[in-house]
Amino acid sequence: MKAWQVNQKADQSIDALSLNEVQVPEPQAGQVLVRVLEVGLNPVDYKIIEGGVDVWTFPHTIGIDGVGFIEKVGDGVTNVAVGDRVFYHGDLRKDGTLAEYALTDARGLANVPDDLSNENAAAILCSAMTAYQALYRKANLTNKQTILVHAGGGNVGFVAIQLAKQLGLTVISTTSKRKQSLVEEAGADFIINYRDEDVTERVMEVTDGKGVDLSLNTVGGAEIKADLDRVAYNGQILVVGDEIPADLDLDQRATTIARLALGGVYRSDNTNEIKDLGRMATELAGMVVNHQLEVPVDQSFGFNEVPVALQAIKDGSALGKLTIKVSE
Repeated sequence: MKAWQVNQKADQSIDALSLNEVQVPEPQAGQVLVRVLEVGLNPVDYKIIEGGVDVWTFPHTIGIDGVGFIEKVGDGVTNVAVGDRVFYHGDLRKDGTLAEYALTDARGLANVPDDLSNENAAAILCSAMTAYQALYRKANLTNKQTILVHAGGGNVGFVAIQLAKQLGLTVISTTSKRKQSLVEEAGADFIINYRDEDVTERVMEVTDGKGVDLSLNTVGGAEIKADLDRVAYNGQILVVGDEIPADLDLDQRATTIARLALGGVYRSDNTNEIKDLGRMATELAGMVVNHQLEVPVDQSFGFNEVPVALQAIKDGSALGKLTIKVSE
């Protein structure tokens, strides 16, 4: 089979990826072999190529999200069967989905509804699941009325705005002018162009000086620290990604911070939490099928175009999700 791989530890760039011929793997106990149909791409895909993962062995197959048919099942697998069309967010420590066949932990799988396309199923995974986890797993919604969604034109933010509106929250979102139409489409109540406006000043203006009850921060670093001046008393900052500053004063407004990390759950080997990946994917798929949620696909690339698609994500040129069509 063919697989997109990082050949050696030193190859930490998109340009160094190669399409290799490798053996089809065999599923071990608790695993399934998936014939991959579609892969959803995410910023984390190029970031871990460039940064590496300590436990990788080489050559390493990249890709975290996948949609496909179950080809084989390992011992002990009872939740899916050969021939099922499934989708999943995988374990970034293991060989991934940008291959004609991929292994994955059966516990994290969800069945794709018949009326959901492969593209849309792939688009639901990492980014939409992150937004869902933030609002339905991590956020304390009791007595909460307002939320700041950073980068509302990004794939996490676009879904988060829609989910927050369904929960009855007033949504303030930051964006660039280029992606403002996406934020409007998602339904944000107030939009802040972070290039031209002072975000903190606008947040306090919109909230009559109280600050927001929740902030979904996909930017990290200095913006997390800045959020301390934007959240209300007893507010909560939901953090996607790394770089949480060490010197945060959480006492002034009794602020809490919740860290999001989807795939990290595989490190825990916690069966209930790994299964929750599938539960979240199933819930999101139902919302899309029932026209309660939009997860736009900007473009689906061919299997030979993986480096081009990853570079587009890195450059920030995509307006919506990018996917890879591996096979029909």
